[in-house]
Amino acid sequence: MKTSKVAIIGTAGIPAKYGGFETMAEHLTKELQNEVDITVYCSGKNYPESERISEHNGARLVYLPLSANGIQSIIYDTISILHAIFFADVLLVLGVSAGFMLPLVRLFTNRKIITSIDGLEWKRNKWSKMARWFLWASEWCAVKASHANIADNESIQDYTAMRYGKLSTIIEYGADHVKPVAPQAADYEKYPFLSKAYAVKVCRIEPENNIHVVLEAFSGLPGHHLVMVGNWNASEYGRKLRQQYNSYSNMILLDPIYNQHDIDMLRSNAVLYIHGHSAGGTNPSLVEAMHLQLPVMAWGVNYNRTTTEGAARYFKNAEELRNHIRSTRVKELKQLGAVMAEIAHRRYRWSVIANKYLHLIQAVGKKGVAKELQPGVSRVLSQKELSGIGLSHLQSTSLFFEKR
Repeated sequence: MKTSKVAIIGTAGIPAKYGGFETMAEHLTKELQNEVDITVYCSGKNYPESERISEHNGARLVYLPLSANGIQSIIYDTISILHAIFFADVLLVLGVSAGFMLPLVRLFTNRKIITSIDGLEWKRNKWSKMARWFLWASEWCAVKASHANIADNESIQDYTAMRYGKLSTIIEYGADHVKPVAPQAADYEKYPFLSKAYAVKVCRIEPENNIHVVLEAFSGLPGHHLVMVGNWNASEYGRKLRQQYNSYSNMILLDPIYNQHDIDMLRSNAVLYIHGHSAGGTNPSLVEAMHLQLPVMAWGVNYNRTTTEGAARYFKNAEELRNHIRSTRVKELKQLGAVMAEIAHRRYRWSVIANKYLHLIQAVGKKGVAKELQPGVSRVLSQKELSGIGLSHLQSTSLFFEKR
């Protein structure tokens, strides 16, 4: 028997064909369709009328004639929230762009609110000062008004604990939907570099993903090949970088690839994954690479260190990345890949993630209020407490707050 009605708000929609939140919604509806009654809001901009269906994975789909991204996401999420309060028991809000609405929902309805913070969006370089202020204010409203908050990374949990005095629940992303793909003859014709050893990076071409640093590093490594897949034409930043580095024979700069078979093939046959993200939490592309048993060299921020449990190689500039690539032997890369795969299998499976969401939905329905932290109180967490908030993989029970 289904226990509650849940509205998933903040994605472009399902069937998933865009990004991390969409992939998560896809797998949550698949895993939990016999447990809860789910409605997913979808962007009409991403799903033309000819592609729209009323149900997917047992979930009801509601379409809005707006984009789920950019400035329109505020209106998109706001309308979704207003619609959902008339039928849903629990609002699962992914992102904080309409966080200013949640105090009103909390004040005037009995709906339960769970918010996934989705990294520190207000810190991203692409936003203007006014936009950053608005996103921070929305984050404040969302965290304070929610009955429970989700952090996809321990560093985000530290942040909400220190800034807002609220203990978020750790729920990461799954990655076991990606599968190794062996190239066929036609694939070698389409992607000739498959016959060589290459590093791979898949991401949006944005400054906080440090595309310029990775390209600079490989410009000084003519004997090492890099395949980078991203939306180069979406910004002046991307267009300039592509023009600057397109002539390097050891760099293959590809446009976005949405075919799951092709992108899995390009990643699973690489010898190294480069992860330059410096903002956000647990990044889906990183855990997917880990699940494919790729050794990882990542930007040295706490988010990436916690995702990889400190076991990857880390860099903060082009020279450090070059040194890692030059000094790491093939045997060491294989060992590193095995470690990444073990972490991914233990922590980043959709069955595990879905069960965490179900537990939180049920707990919020019964108890209603998330844990509050008393300001100024030191905390040493027991193993039982660590397990309860999604940190059972940690080896230490010392203070979970991030050192500054």
